[in-house]
Amino acid sequence: MSEMYRQEVPQYGTLLELVADINRRTLDADPTLLQRLDAEGELSRLDVERHGAIRVGTAEELSTLRRVFALMGMVPVSYYDLSEAGVPVHSTAFRPVDDEALKRNPFRVFTSLLRLELIEDDALRRQAASILARRDIFTPGARELIALGERQGGFAPDQAERFVTEILETFRWHRDATVDETTYRALHDAHRLIADVVCFRGPHINHLTPRTLDIDAAQAAMPDYGITPKAVIEGPPQRRWPILLRQTSFKALEEPVRFAADAPAEDASEGNPHQGSHTARFGEIEQRGMALTPEGRARYDALLSRSRQAPAASDNLAHQRHLSQVFVEFPDDIESIRREGLAYFHYRISDEGRQRLARGDVAAGDVDTLVIEGWVDALPITYEDFLPVSAAGIFQSNLGDAQHQAYAEQSNQAAFELALGRPVVDEFTLYAQSQADSLARVRHQLGLADD
Repeated sequence: MSEMYRQEVPQYGTLLELVADINRRTLDADPTLLQRLDAEGELSRLDVERHGAIRVGTAEELSTLRRVFALMGMVPVSYYDLSEAGVPVHSTAFRPVDDEALKRNPFRVFTSLLRLELIEDDALRRQAASILARRDIFTPGARELIALGERQGGFAPDQAERFVTEILETFRWHRDATVDETTYRALHDAHRLIADVVCFRGPHINHLTPRTLDIDAAQAAMPDYGITPKAVIEGPPQRRWPILLRQTSFKALEEPVRFAADAPAEDASEGNPHQGSHTARFGEIEQRGMALTPEGRARYDALLSRSRQAPAASDNLAHQRHLSQVFVEFPDDIESIRREGLAYFHYRISDEGRQRLARGDVAAGDVDTLVIEGWVDALPITYEDFLPVSAAGIFQSNLGDAQHQAYAEQSNQAAFELALGRPVVDEFTLYAQSQADSLARVRHQLGLADD
């Protein structure tokens, strides 16, 4: 998928070069960070880690994608309602869920389902539903292999190769729209994202996102690589101990399209009224910090809400300065974060603890005592998921400057899960279980009874 997208969007390749350069310089300048990432198993996945984003139009499309991703060891985690921010979709993220799988397969696909009920014009809503009902975003070969993989519980190597080839066709960009220009314009005027979902053969990837270790440096360097960044970095401010997720991007591409009534490309004149352009796909960079507990997330959300009460800054430096002033209330030393229960941690016996065990010393006490006395290291768990406010900000900045009001419709997780064909997994449950498992393993290794 990454190679296909690089061919379709050459700037994506430039983005990968930029991120690799920033990461290399960051690690060279900070040996402590290098050591910590290596200890956490993060280093080996850094260069290949990606998240992609796609948008689908029907419950059947979403449900079939769930089956596709299940064959890849990826499950839907969390529910995101973007309608409150003026984006007529709700979403989940397909990803691996256990620690070992995340090291082998550090990929996520943020998958959004169009909410047709949010199209106010009845006739236009019915027309969009009819257009979507006529398309099949999967090849016949893909459907056959999905069923085969489910029957077998996986694939033989040659079958897996064919599966990847067939599924890639679902995510490929097609410049030929499935509708005429008048229909496209009507859907586009309702919301650009509606046109993007409804008017093409499938859910082309709208971005693939590499992970950087210093998004501020990446944002500053983008113009040097011929890339114009969005105005501000979404998410929390720069911190000594990063939290959650920070994201930036370059503006969506204006890509040529041919509407349904167009002549073949070689016969099309420059003035052909059926030639047009479509704005959908863009480049994004992310920096991931630690996963916050419900208490930490509540504090983050409250501070973010407070920060948004001030007028929006026009440049990133002013925006980050304002954010940092508001977020001074969120601790930025690791022990305060841990003791206050604001983030999740993996626990492991320290090098010092192993030496003590070898000498016959005996550990005792609760987890805080074990950490304070040097028996145990506490390593922050990386946040693997997304922030709806940031996602909406990225979407809006790449769909044009016009502001959309929030839709009146309320969040509807039940309807999304019905379309999906299963409940989404709660992200907090995953992080809490990972932390609990690591602590139980440490206590067992130290010969301590379970708490």
